[in-house]
Amino acid sequence: MSKYARAAAVALVLTLSACGSSAPATETISATRLMVPNSPGGGYDITARIAARVMEDSGIAGHIEIFNVTGSGGTVAMARLMNEAGNPSLMMMMGLGVVGSGYATGSKISVSDATPVAKMLEEPEGILVRSDSPYRTVRDLVAAWKASPATITVGGGSAVGGPDHLFPMELARTAGIRIRDVNYRPFAGGGELLPALLEKKVTFGTSGLAEYAEQIASGQLRVLAVSGQNRQARIPAPTLRESGIDLVFMNWRGVLAPPGLPEADQNKLIEALTRLHDSPSWKQALSDNGWEDAFTTGEAFRTFLRQQENRVANTLRELGLP
Repeated sequence: MSKYARAAAVALVLTLSACGSSAPATETISATRLMVPNSPGGGYDITARIAARVMEDSGIAGHIEIFNVTGSGGTVAMARLMNEAGNPSLMMMMGLGVVGSGYATGSKISVSDATPVAKMLEEPEGILVRSDSPYRTVRDLVAAWKASPATITVGGGSAVGGPDHLFPMELARTAGIRIRDVNYRPFAGGGELLPALLEKKVTFGTSGLAEYAEQIASGQLRVLAVSGQNRQARIPAPTLRESGIDLVFMNWRGVLAPPGLPEADQNKLIEALTRLHDSPSWKQALSDNGWEDAFTTGEAFRTFLRQQENRVANTLRELGLP
């Protein structure tokens, strides 16, 4: 995570209490715990800490303890969540990467077996190159990639099954490149991907863009395209569809609770996150971080999780993975 991104996250957290809340509302949930399945400073961690601070400052919740459980791309945290059956005081921030890591590691745990609370947001991926890269457009890059897949190295801050891995696979498939021919190099988060890009250890990188705002603004990195439906504010790059590539790819984040949660407790958590979603501070956080509102709760969220499980499984099977 860049110094710029860390500073922005800290600044946002410190100013949230000044946004949109003149008097605390009645608490929906008492003191609770929010588990993060990666290390401090990652996307899940930043999202969890901003959400917790908004809920605390708005009176939606009492003190929320954030704690990080790392290992196997989120499968260790998922195992812990599933072992807390019926616990109404525990939630877990998660997303597409946790779905993917479960399949990639052969875990028997399905995210859809937990209690679904809410899908909170979506975030597009970007295609990043060093500023002096010979590839000026994503069309140039894809043409070279199709001509010689083995010579084009893709870097991502995700392990196999994570969003930075799934995105170039779907991009390759759309472009007519056999996904088993994609030369993908995983890195342990955006912090490790950045020097690989700057030192030309990879041809291009795929990632969310918030962690690279400083390098993009300074001209060290160039964004060839973004994967969402629409262009990103402050990012001078077209969408893939604008570039003639018919693909929209969105990473996402949401909140689960342990399995076996009584309906009344599930509804309390849904109500709390609905109030979070409706707060001016959360809307500002979405805007400041380039996140898109994608709020979905309860059983509709479970249906979405099952769709994502099938999506990941199909891609990994095509790669010859279990």
